[in-house]
Amino acid sequence: MTTRRLSVALMVVGGVVLLTVALVLVPRPWWNILASGWSLLVPVAVGLAVLVTGVLLWRRDDVEHQVSAAPTPPDRQVRPLRSWVVPVGVVLVGVVTWAAVTWLQGSVPAVGDQVERAKVRIESIRTGLTIGAAVTGAFVLLLAFRRQQLAERTQQATEYDAGEKRVTELYVKAADQLGSDKAPVRLAGLYALERLAHDNPIHRQSIVEVICAYLRMPFTPPDGQPTPTAPPPADAPDLTAPTAAPGDSDKPAVDPREERQVRLAAQRILARHLRPTTPEGGPNPLHWGPKVTLDLTEAVLIDLDLGGCHLHNATFTKTHFSGVAGFGGATFSGVAGFGGATFSGDAGFGGATFSGDARFGEVTFSGVAGFGEVTFSGVAGFGEVTFSGVARFGGATFSGDARFDRAKFDSGVGFGGAMFDSIAGFAGVMFSGGVGFVGAKFSGVARFDGATFRGDARFDRVSFSDARFVEAMFSGVAGFGGATFSGDARFDRVSFSDARFGGAMFSGVAGFGLAMFSGDARFGGTMFSGVAGFGGATFSGDARFDRVSFSDARFDGAMFSGVARFGRATFNGAVSFDGATLGGVRYDGPGSVAE
Repeated sequence: MTTRRLSVALMVVGGVVLLTVALVLVPRPWWNILASGWSLLVPVAVGLAVLVTGVLLWRRDDVEHQVSAAPTPPDRQVRPLRSWVVPVGVVLVGVVTWAAVTWLQGSVPAVGDQVERAKVRIESIRTGLTIGAAVTGAFVLLLAFRRQQLAERTQQATEYDAGEKRVTELYVKAADQLGSDKAPVRLAGLYALERLAHDNPIHRQSIVEVICAYLRMPFTPPDGQPTPTAPPPADAPDLTAPTAAPGDSDKPAVDPREERQVRLAAQRILARHLRPTTPEGGPNPLHWGPKVTLDLTEAVLIDLDLGGCHLHNATFTKTHFSGVAGFGGATFSGVAGFGGATFSGDAGFGGATFSGDARFGEVTFSGVAGFGEVTFSGVAGFGEVTFSGVARFGGATFSGDARFDRAKFDSGVGFGGAMFDSIAGFAGVMFSGGVGFVGAKFSGVARFDGATFRGDARFDRVSFSDARFVEAMFSGVAGFGGATFSGDARFDRVSFSDARFGGAMFSGVAGFGLAMFSGDARFGGTMFSGVAGFGGATFSGDARFDRVSFSDARFDGAMFSGVARFGRATFNGAVSFDGATLGGVRYDGPGSVAE
């Protein structure tokens, strides 16, 4: 603000000086010409008016954007004048006055009599002194402006110090209220901090940290307390009654039901000011900015609702989410850390956006885990996560690596229509319920090595770039109907209970070496453009390769216990059954092995 005031003051002083010079030095006939030329005066007047209006509007707009109840810090420190400024100014005034008088004396025309020349010389001296006086006035005006500037800055610094002192007092008082044993007092402290943060943007982060620290304090939700199944003894303590803190019998007890309400209020305050938009879609005037960070490590959060919020570098490490946790439509900028967290209820992340890494390692989801339509721009880490309920990742987009290694899905899981642009790691994953990847697309390597599928696994119409299912186990139906394998597909040493690959397309190597098919193996209509390796595979049930197109088929050492059907199969390249054990085999149709 001081810089802009200085610029405006300099513009005013410069305009006055130029106007004075114009009035003194410009010959009178010129003014007569300007006065008669309205076509010149009107544009000049309009231009000056537009210039002044623009400067005023610029300043007004700046003032409107600076409106805040927070104390305004003083601008950069004004450097004191050097000791040589005043003497140099005096010398400069004298030099300018002497130069003006000398120049005017030298310009006196040598015409007329001596009296007239004397009058002209006197006028020139008077004009030179006037110029010196004008320079002196300008210098004095500059010193006065400097003095006023220092006075304004001193006043501004005084007001800033007073404001900061008041903010500090309110901050300390509100923080003390949070330590009260009475719930209404703690609520008053929270709302006082909220108002303080809203009026003082510079203190918002520190106030958010205080609220987060309060939520990190140990707390057991009242719903989580055990309920006795039989009438307790007469001398048994009341589990719903307030209890004093251990080792501090003099401290009044805190009712957990009241504390629950205080914590819910703290959560609502954070959510209210972290949403950048209103429910109607307009900008939220209560938003505290996109750089506010949350650190709720090991906190106990009850029915948390941060849907639609903007969370920057949010940390929920080892946090316990009691009840429903809502993050639907939230935006996570930076790293989102949920490592080791526990969700006792449903967790909803539908439509959320993770612009950085999402770290969910070792998280436990007891209820439904909803990640439908979520966008992961960075690494999505779900390693060793336990999904006790249904997990929904339908339509999710994984731009970075998706790491689900050694995760456990106790119920059904759906990845239908999901997009994996990088590595998809599912090595060692335990799928206890049904698995659905229908219509998913794996642009990078899909690694399911050592995964266990106890229920049905549906990979119908899935697009694989490079698929690895080495030593995986499918206890239910393994459906790959209509799937497309653009790169190599490795199913070596896989155990299938019921394998269905009808209509699948393998563009690269299809490796089923030492695979075990306990039930029927259905490959009807499948196309193998590369090597199809079934060496050492075991087919306990029927093996159906009807209408299959082989480029290079290798069944060396394979064992067919049931019927092996190759009806109307086409072998375009080499075919090898060396060492294979054939039970009931049927070769019929053109292009069969019998030919």
